[in-house]
Amino acid sequence: MKRATNNPNAADEVKQPVKPKLAEILGPGLITGASDDDPSGIATYSQAGAQYGYATGWVLLFSYPLMCAIQLISAEIGRVTGHGIAGNLRRYYPKFFLYALIFLLFVANTINIGADLGAMGAAVNLLVGGPSLLYIAGFAVLSAVLEVFVRYSRYVSILKWLSLSLLAYVATVFAVDMPWREVMGSLLWPHIIWDAKYITVIVAIFGTTISPYLFFWQAASEVEREQELPGRNALKKTPQKAPAEMRRIKIDTYAGMFVSNLIALFIVLTTAATLHAHGITDIQTSSQAAEALRPIAGPFAYFLFSLGIIGTGILSLPVLAGSSAYALGEAMGWPSGLAKKPGKAKAFYATIIIATFIGVALNMTPIDPIKALFWSAVLNGVVAVPVMAMLMFMASNKKIMGKFAIKPALKFMGWLSTAVMAAVAIAMFVTWGD
Repeated sequence: MKRATNNPNAADEVKQPVKPKLAEILGPGLITGASDDDPSGIATYSQAGAQYGYATGWVLLFSYPLMCAIQLISAEIGRVTGHGIAGNLRRYYPKFFLYALIFLLFVANTINIGADLGAMGAAVNLLVGGPSLLYIAGFAVLSAVLEVFVRYSRYVSILKWLSLSLLAYVATVFAVDMPWREVMGSLLWPHIIWDAKYITVIVAIFGTTISPYLFFWQAASEVEREQELPGRNALKKTPQKAPAEMRRIKIDTYAGMFVSNLIALFIVLTTAATLHAHGITDIQTSSQAAEALRPIAGPFAYFLFSLGIIGTGILSLPVLAGSSAYALGEAMGWPSGLAKKPGKAKAFYATIIIATFIGVALNMTPIDPIKALFWSAVLNGVVAVPVMAMLMFMASNKKIMGKFAIKPALKFMGWLSTAVMAAVAIAMFVTWGD
């Protein structure tokens, strides 16, 4: 017999699960990590594998805890304060630093968008033929329309499913002949080459895996998640919810960064075992890497590699354009957020559209977006140093974070990340003249 209740709304109440499902936990961290393996990232990892074989794979293992630390700090800043990184910069730091940072972020992101669109168009051309420029425009329109007109919660679920496109690179590794003993030896006992080109590639890998746009996106995504779900506020206002939310953020971030670095490692290994092993070391684009795979590894590996470029591109475009819009919107004090309707955040959505279609335009100019992209990855590796230092000061500031200022262990890892990025950038400049 059911117990009677005096609550007239009892029939409308739904019992909440004690523990959220994994699909509910994974969100900002998973999407951020998956978007890091965009077509431009694939090009960087392909260059590394083709030029230096397995000698750069160790970077992806080494960077994992560093990447986790800085992304975790970014996520906590957003969830604790209820504002993104640019929003907190605007409130507590000099304006000139904020505007310079936003400018560099917008330029780097827009170049990245152009290169990603170009790689996606080239990948479709490889698979089915036809005009690449038409495909580029089509992908740009699709990305902009989804980002502007699809409700945020629905859009996030689409991005989560798109992260499955990364499985193409898992399959590719097992579709080629991989000397696993040699691979493990190179990962456990790294062979570091002390010359300018090698160090520059290492900086580019770090600049791709630990990139400023990822910091801005994950912090802003935590703010969006907080605003989208009913009954949620910044943790500074609702500290009783902090233990569960901090656990969720950790699981989400660790999982997302693990996926990101594992896939990046698989791309390095695939191109090392095929292209480098056959003397093909000059790879400029992800589509060139896919095309070069066909005669060596067979049509199946070629197909999977090409399909992965398209899937990861569709995933990464909104993250790149969105991180620029979040940063600029918060810096200027505009109503911002993908959860807002277009009419309520016109400047925010206009920034997304402008950034996306400047990326299209780059593919119509004599500018080589791929060369610009590689150097933007290097630039990101250099620019990330002051940005990461700023994040560390922000996350340690009790005026900003209250009692949720980061703990000593995370602070140590965050500063270690910053120091490693600075050391790698300095090494690049020292060896440049060699």
